[in-house]
Amino acid sequence: MLFDTHAHYDDERFDEDRDALLPAMTENGVGLILNPGCDLESSRKAVGYAQKYPFIYAAVGIHPENIDENWNNDLAVIKELAQTEPKVRAIGEIGLDYYWEKDERARARQQVVFARQMELARALGKPVIVHDRDAHGDCMEIARQYAGVTGVYHCFAGSVEMARELLKLGYYLSFTGVITFKNARKALEIIRETPLDRLMIETDAPYMAPEPYRGRRNSSLYVHRMAETIAQVKGMEAEAVERITTENGKRLFGIA
Repeated sequence: MLFDTHAHYDDERFDEDRDALLPAMTENGVGLILNPGCDLESSRKAVGYAQKYPFIYAAVGIHPENIDENWNNDLAVIKELAQTEPKVRAIGEIGLDYYWEKDERARARQQVVFARQMELARALGKPVIVHDRDAHGDCMEIARQYAGVTGVYHCFAGSVEMARELLKLGYYLSFTGVITFKNARKALEIIRETPLDRLMIETDAPYMAPEPYRGRRNSSLYVHRMAETIAQVKGMEAEAVERITTENGKRLFGIA
């Protein structure tokens, strides 16, 4: 059984066939999916999918690219969802994204919102799902400040040194279809160094479809490619990687 630990089925690219695609997952070997929110609307949708499908779980949070003037009010509702909805298993997707944002004041606001959501996770005893794009130093600084909070750095793109420190802090590292690309040498090096019990797999659907599906809309139907790639790196059977990464995801998100 496969666990896609990060997929955005609230995305509009699934509007035409979502209700046909999701019920087909279990018969294609995908036994669990976690759908993280990126703002209040998508967090509510994630909760709705979790209520509808037994194999889907939700996370709720504000992505750094979705911070607006109402973020403080939205965070209060996200807190309520996390407290009252039993299938909300993490705070996320949260973090920092400096790829587009060059303004220092806007970056500082991202840091504030990230820290507030780390505080929420600590108060509720929930793991976090961290997005880190071109903001490795500041992400690490906030992770250090909240050393009691653990979770997963999704689509991990940091250095080997950063990976080592995150592992010491108790984090898991998750990998997308990027690891199947020809230029994925750094990610593969990190996978070689990461203990099996701290690895997870994801699609980040509908983005970043793996080879040989690159360029298509991604979905959990392709998550097996990440397990196969990790198996090649680790010199083991893909079925073993599927089992171990599924158990890792279930342990982190408290799924029986």
